[in-house]
Amino acid sequence: MNRRGLPFVFLNAAMTADGKIAPASRRFEPFGGPRDRQHLLELRATADAVMAGARTVDLDRVNMGPGPVKYRRSRLKRGLAEYNLRVIVSGAGTIDPQAEIFRHRFSPIIILTSGRASRPKLRRLRAVADEVKVCGQSEIDFPAALRWLRAKWKVKRLLCEGGGEVNGALFQAGLVDEVHLTLCALIFGGREAPTLADGAGVQRLAQAARLRLVSMKHNGEGLFLIYRRAEGGRKRRATGMG
Repeated sequence: MNRRGLPFVFLNAAMTADGKIAPASRRFEPFGGPRDRQHLLELRATADAVMAGARTVDLDRVNMGPGPVKYRRSRLKRGLAEYNLRVIVSGAGTIDPQAEIFRHRFSPIIILTSGRASRPKLRRLRAVADEVKVCGQSEIDFPAALRWLRAKWKVKRLLCEGGGEVNGALFQAGLVDEVHLTLCALIFGGREAPTLADGAGVQRLAQAARLRLVSMKHNGEGLFLIYRRAEGGRKRRATGMG
């Protein structure tokens, strides 16, 4: 797929040694340590928009903002707006209008959904979000959605913070350019515990998204890894998360 018109997409996650990003309860509990939190805010300071899935937004008390003033100043020095855009993904429009994020109005909130979202749900979401964009019929068409974000909202760098379903859809669509991982010395286990990339997954090794390791650092709290998309990797698909 032609990459022109697409933002640069980078993922950030803390992951256990067995590949989990949250316990089986799916309720987020910070386990990456203070350096991991700092790294998250440093990455947000370079992004035009931060994106997360509906379950992440509903279950966690998140606002997806840039954090303390020093990070906002860093954004301004880079020529970015003081506050990043916030993008929520939900194929069925199942986002709680009472979620914490809607109580913080420092920057626009955009919801990406599909034709599966009913009219009543769309009406409720449009009452709390700055824009609700339907991209695709039964699944979110991520390439189209990201091109729209670039054209309409000038998003050149998009940071995705999960969860596993959104990450998996982006990998399936071939849209991930860079991955930041904090590998922690923990084991969660559990069939229901979300992984870095959930969803349908691939059926064959040849379909796997291929990455190359470009950085590895250890600071006592965990192993900080940065991967980039390997050239000649899997081809992009038209659709992603349902």
